[in-house]
Parts: sequence; structure tokens; C-alpha cells
Amino acid sequence: MTPQTSTLKVPGASLYYEMRGSGPVLLIIPGGPQDAGVFADVAGHLADRYTVVAYDPRGNSRSTFDGEPQEQDLDVHGDDAARLIEALAAGPAYVFGTSGGAQIGLNLAARHPGRVRALVAHEPPSMMLLHDPSPSLAGMRDLHDTYRSQGVEAAMQKFFSENSLSEGPGQDEAGPQDGPPSFEPSPEEAETFARVSGNFEYWLAHGVMPLSLYRPDIEALRGRPVVVGIGEESIGQPIDGMGKALADRLGSKRAAFPGDHMGFAPYPDRFAETLHLTLRGA
Repeated sequence: MTPQTSTLKVPGASLYYEMRGSGPVLLIIPGGPQDAGVFADVAGHLADRYTVVAYDPRGNSRSTFDGEPQEQDLDVHGDDAARLIEALAAGPAYVFGTSGGAQIGLNLAARHPGRVRALVAHEPPSMMLLHDPSPSLAGMRDLHDTYRSQGVEAAMQKFFSENSLSEGPGQDEAGPQDGPPSFEPSPEEAETFARVSGNFEYWLAHGVMPLSLYRPDIEALRGRPVVVGIGEESIGQPIDGMGKALADRLGSKRAAFPGDHMGFAPYPDRFAETLHLTLRGA
């Protein structure tokens, strides 16, 4: 399904977004250097039930700053998402955010609760909620230091290696998803990969530490319709512990999604159906 594309002017930036389908609005928030294109397949599987709106967070791909790149600020990201929902004039929206996008969704739900009908936070890197976040924080600081001393390629190779990720056409919050494809990517997939790869430096320079240090507002979120998603193949991994810490603090549900941190890429149909059922039960 060819999406309807548009931009929304917000303070300091312009947000690019894609819209498909009809029904209640489902806002999709990508993580890290991702953009709306990463969710094209999932959106296609949901467009018969929702008006699916996916966007490029400011600083990524087609969502450009008015001036120089700025350090990522979760309050600014949350305000961007709230303004986008308001611009759609659709009342409270269903929201799905993955990885760093889940952190944005949590900020949105805490600070703009009237804009959110229900939130699914998929594998949020909420390391500040761990009993001892110091090992995870040390790893992110080391990644940031590697970028500053050795550059983008060395830092991304470090991230890929330490998180069992391999360079390929689908990207997660800070890197790729499944490894080199055994098939020729479509022109759309190749274009998305090129855009997302171009966002690595911005993420490393301005996103790693703000996203890592963000602490969701548990008091504001408690009692809200928030479900924490975890990939079936992520069980036992550090990201699983972060999601569990968030769900335990909130007293909220956890939902199992297909695959791992990037499960929406290899399993878009199953992932979309799981998301639909999770939103219905939120």
C-alpha cells in the first residue's frame, strides 16, 4: 500500500510522516536511527484496521532541524509525538514505540496522557530502572567513547558485536537486524537501509546517552494503559531485564512478540497481529 506522506512543522524542526489505512489512529515511533520506512510491512498488515501513522523522529532521515543538529531530549520528542497526534485531529491515539521509540512513547504517555489511548512499549532500554544500572551504563559510555575516539564505523561494529547483531538492510535502534540478506533487497528496502545508515552518526553523537539516561516517570505512568512488549527471542537478554524492571514498577502487563529486538522486520504479519491483539487487551 502506497502511503500518504506529509510533514508537520514543530518548534525547531519539521517532522516527516507516512499514513496508511483507515480506522483509529495507531502512531508508530521508531527507535534510535530508524525511520518510518522500517515499519512499512507492519503498517501494511494493520492498515485494514487502523490509520497507521509512522514518522521519522526529529534528526533522523527526512525529519530535519531548522538549524544545527541538537542533542536528543526526550521531552522534546514526547512533545513532537503529541503535536503529531493533535495535528491528525483524531483524539487519543494508540501508540507503539520500539527501543528508543518506546522511551519516547513512555514520555508521551506520562506528559500528554490525554493523547494516548494505549501504549505498547516494545523492548524499551530502561536501564535506569534496573537495580544496578552501572554495567549497562558503562557499556553505553564505552560505545560513545569509541565513537568519539575511533569514529562511526568502529563504534557501530562494536555495537553489532556486543549485541549479536550483523550489518544488513534492516536496522534496530543502534544497528541492523538480521545480517546480510540471502536475497536482493527491493529498491524500497535498499533506500531505507541507506537512510538509516546515514543516521548512525547523529545517534552516536547525540542520542546514545540521552536515551540511556532517561528514566520514565513511573508515578505519572502508573495506572495508565501501558503494556511492555518483549521479543520471544530476547528472553534472558539484558533488554528483557530492562523491560521486566519497567513492567514491575508499573504493575503492568507484559506481552510476548515474535522474534527479537527487531522482530517486526522478519515477521511483519505475526508482529502486526500480536500488536493488534495487545492493543485490544490493553
